[in-house]
Amino acid sequence: MTLTSKTAIVILNWNGEKLFSKFLPSVIENSQRENIEIIVADNGSTDQSISFLKENFPSIKIIDLKENYGFAEGYNQALKQVEADYFVLLNSDVKVSKNWITPCIEQFEADEQIAAIQPKILSFNQPDSFEYAGAAGGFIDKFGYPFCRGRILNQVEKDNKQYNQSTQLFWATGASMFVRAKAFKKLGGLDGDFWAHMEEIDLCWRFKNSGFKIIYEPKSVVFHLGGGTLSYDSPQKVYLNFRNNLYMLFKNLPKKQFKRIFIIRMILDGVAAVKFLAGFQFKNFWAVANAHTAFYKNLAKLIQKRKETQKQVLVQVHPETYTKSIMWKFFIQKKQKFSELDFKPE
Repeated sequence: MTLTSKTAIVILNWNGEKLFSKFLPSVIENSQRENIEIIVADNGSTDQSISFLKENFPSIKIIDLKENYGFAEGYNQALKQVEADYFVLLNSDVKVSKNWITPCIEQFEADEQIAAIQPKILSFNQPDSFEYAGAAGGFIDKFGYPFCRGRILNQVEKDNKQYNQSTQLFWATGASMFVRAKAFKKLGGLDGDFWAHMEEIDLCWRFKNSGFKIIYEPKSVVFHLGGGTLSYDSPQKVYLNFRNNLYMLFKNLPKKQFKRIFIIRMILDGVAAVKFLAGFQFKNFWAVANAHTAFYKNLAKLIQKRKETQKQVLVQVHPETYTKSIMWKFFIQKKQKFSELDFKPE
């Protein structure tokens, strides 16, 4: 297939100089075609990222954002300066494979209702396993907890080609996310107040509420290192995940449904906090408490955001929502693989 639409691969960087030599060559080698542009948007790095790029990768366009806007607003600021039909949001710690672009662009060209596409995400360190951040596509349970085909909570599956079918998702990972530029701009991009973590789920939820589709494309394969900016057990990551999850639920759920779910979430988040406490993870305990405090402090702003978000809602019920509790399935029923769930999204 000849790609006539313009695609911009945009890598948001913050102090990732050491990652460039390991990961950029694969992006350049497997993406150097007409109508494909590779861009690094530097998010106020304090290392030598920009000078290193200019010296070692002169073909790559650089957008210097001058300050660190975080993942969400960093991409918003960068993509304002990019003209393309499709954006690829790609982490700086991702190695891509041959022919990773074409299958995704073909999906876009075949269906204008597709707003975002996720490749198969495998582990860079263990290439026979899925990677935590996205695996074979994202879903969400009735209480707002995200999980993936190939990864439920902290349990990651081996890739035995069990998820080699293209399917609709609830969310696509920001580690490697193909996005239709028109849809991205129509919905106002990522929510900058999230800073980092779950902003892509919020965006995908808004896409779906607006009648767009999110797709998993297994013919496109990438390898993600993961934990490049914040380790998976970082208290800051715990804080952002709990806080942003509440932000996301408040914005995207109907009022009555949010109220019902919030009561349950108070209990479940409390259990998580007590578990951290029992495990002497005191910083993570306070991260959960501080996340809820931040939610209340920002309630007035969230109410305004919800009004704006709800104006664009065309669809409220999504088959890609798991109507049961993933926590119950995982901890009580010991169902730790996607294939063990009674859930078959089309």
